[in-house]
Amino acid sequence: MSNSSQTIGILGVGTMGEALIKGLQGNALGKSVRILGSTKTRESAAEVKEAYGIECGTDSAAVAKAADVLILAVKPHHAQAVLEEISPLLRKGQLLVSICAAVKLEKLRAWAGGKVSIVRSMPNTPAIVSEGMTVLCPEKGLSEADLKKVEDIFSTVGRTAKLEEDYMDAATGLSGCGPAYVFLMIEALSEAGVKLGINRKTSTLLAAQTLLGAAKMVLERGEHPAAMKDEVTTPAGCTVDGLMALEEGRLRVTLIKGVLAAAKRSSSLI
Repeated sequence: MSNSSQTIGILGVGTMGEALIKGLQGNALGKSVRILGSTKTRESAAEVKEAYGIECGTDSAAVAKAADVLILAVKPHHAQAVLEEISPLLRKGQLLVSICAAVKLEKLRAWAGGKVSIVRSMPNTPAIVSEGMTVLCPEKGLSEADLKKVEDIFSTVGRTAKLEEDYMDAATGLSGCGPAYVFLMIEALSEAGVKLGINRKTSTLLAAQTLLGAAKMVLERGEHPAAMKDEVTTPAGCTVDGLMALEEGRLRVTLIKGVLAAAKRSSSLI
């Protein structure tokens, strides 16, 4: 995405929109693009403008008209109204990227008027600290160049992966909702440390850094998690007793059920 004339427009600048703005501005890509935004109120638009120094207002149509890449970051139940409002302004050659959970490509295309190229995406909240996971689902026939543009944008806030639409609800249940599961695990591990006498601040640090380090090992080494689990589990050691207690509590099955339940709910949102 090296064209200096490229304009990225974000409709509905909220938590994820702000994460993308920060990611772009902290990356070389941000130097070659113009970023526009829109919000629901003048007050929030002014806050975004002051915080990030971008053009931001309440006129979604103006943003849609100017943008080469348009990111739809509104709540899923507002997607239809926003797209139908701006559809007369959309044109061939534009790229629409939706981060609206559960809204399928077919509906996005119908509401947008059938002119723009579309990518459906599912980022997650760690994008706020540039460690997000974004799943991308391009419509059929999307060019590699357009997909690369979207990958470049979301790579500024973490990693990306491509999936077919049939798996987007699964991705929502796994990586989209996943941070909440991890926060729960950190909370539980921290509580265990407190129970054993460690102060809460230090206990939370131990828990959070342990999960961060373990996740980084999985990503960087590319080995099966079970193999790395075995490295920690020495014969007759402490870890095996801990693992046995977790298995007895059905942690593995419970996590799987959590993802399945969230994915099922995602499929019925819109």
